[in-house]
Amino acid sequence: MDGLSVQLVVLAVAAVAAPLLVDRVERWVRLPSVVVEIVLGVVIGPQVLGLVQTGVLLETVSQLGLAMLFFLAGYEVDFRAVRGRPIVSASAGWLVSFGLAAGALWAAGAGAAVLILAIGLCSTALGTILPIARDSGLLAGPVGPHLMAVGAVGEFAPIALLALFFSEGVHSGKTTLVIALVGLAVAAAALGSLRRSERVGRLLSATLGTSAQLAVRLSVLVLLAAVLLAAEVGVDIALGAFAAGVCMQVLLSALDEREEKLVQSKLDGIGFGAVVPVFFVYTGVTFDLDELLGSPVALALIPVFLGAFAVVRGVVTWVAVRGALSGGERGALAAFAATQLPIVVIASSTAAERGLVSAAVAAAMVGAAMVSVLVFPLVGLRWARRDTRAVSVEPI
Repeated sequence: MDGLSVQLVVLAVAAVAAPLLVDRVERWVRLPSVVVEIVLGVVIGPQVLGLVQTGVLLETVSQLGLAMLFFLAGYEVDFRAVRGRPIVSASAGWLVSFGLAAGALWAAGAGAAVLILAIGLCSTALGTILPIARDSGLLAGPVGPHLMAVGAVGEFAPIALLALFFSEGVHSGKTTLVIALVGLAVAAAALGSLRRSERVGRLLSATLGTSAQLAVRLSVLVLLAAVLLAAEVGVDIALGAFAAGVCMQVLLSALDEREEKLVQSKLDGIGFGAVVPVFFVYTGVTFDLDELLGSPVALALIPVFLGAFAVVRGVVTWVAVRGALSGGERGALAAFAATQLPIVVIASSTAAERGLVSAAVAAAMVGAAMVSVLVFPLVGLRWARRDTRAVSVEPI
């Protein structure tokens, strides 16, 4: 137990060190904190310093961080803002992305791995890009609704397909319950455009500034219940967490705008301040660096996968929003849409565990996703700065 305690402290040190390192190097290059967290995980992991080893307890904490990341991604999406043109173009673009990825993989001879690799290639790291876009002010402009829509579809659709086709549950009603989880999130999204409940709003507001903190407690309860249901059915917990986030976003919309922001701040503090960094650091700990460096083919595949992300998600998104956005706005959205990580980690590890791809290929895919988080958001922000309409400035 003492050894595990030390490893948890080392993980916490890495999580604290990441933003400090980002601040130190910002004068030369602006690095996303998640990239630094993953790199630090590799450094403290068994293949470099050996300070942290893989284990059941750390895996459990990491999975909690993953669940919280998807919960916050679902919670962040305001379906009242993305309804209409944004969600329609995002859905159409994702279908084209999936078809393009599957067709290219089939032509390349991917065989039985076509489906799961296509799912990985057509995802978008909503939980990763939203904090970057929000901190830069990008969400407040015309790009915001389209970014949330593209990210929501690009994160929810792949994880739903993974749950449907690659879950390991033995429940006889697995498919039915997977569809029920999907339907739960969709129904919550539809309800998001309805009138806010004043009664619910009063109840949540009354405890917001007290030790009861009903809104936060309710969020944690819904998250854990959805994750438990997903785990019991045998599907990936990310699906249940995302659905829980969508439901809570709808429920807490009964609060006024100031109170909504306060609750979101509290949830962000729990997620991005505590458990989500553990997921990214532990991803680095479990990253198969030796397998990647020991395979010239795997190293060569990193730019191939990176280019695939750019084409399958970036270029397709750029075309899909033609007429809705222009200039730097389209470029910024396309770059953020091509940013991938959590679902790539899930899809590649699942493919490797089932023998559909080699460990080297899986490591190359994750490596490319890590590079996409480093490169594409920076490109997107640069495109946004070229068009001042991409960032709205509120009048004083």
